[in-house]
Amino acid sequence: MTKTADNWSLYIIEASDESLYTGITTDVERRFSEHQQGPRGARYFNGRQPVKILYREDGHDRISASRREAQIKKLSRRAKQQLIAQAQQTTGERCPE
Repeated sequence: MTKTADNWSLYIIEASDESLYTGITTDVERRFSEHQQGPRGARYFNGRQPVKILYREDGHDRISASRREAQIKKLSRRAKQQLIAQAQQTTGERCPE
């Protein structure tokens, strides 16, 4: 796969304690796997497991992905759930697990 400036994605993962984790990466599936397997995953998942990807935004560059991540991390849980529900209504499907 050719790397471009706009290949960054933002994602929200549901954890085993039903909390929501927000992050950015160039490969959501690889990063989800890293979170599941441990050492290369986020410290957030020490003591909890990633369950599924609930939301993703593709097509960002590194800067816009980081800014969007900061915006979403400031949202309340309820606002994040509304964002996820809105995206699912728009696409008519859930994000892949």
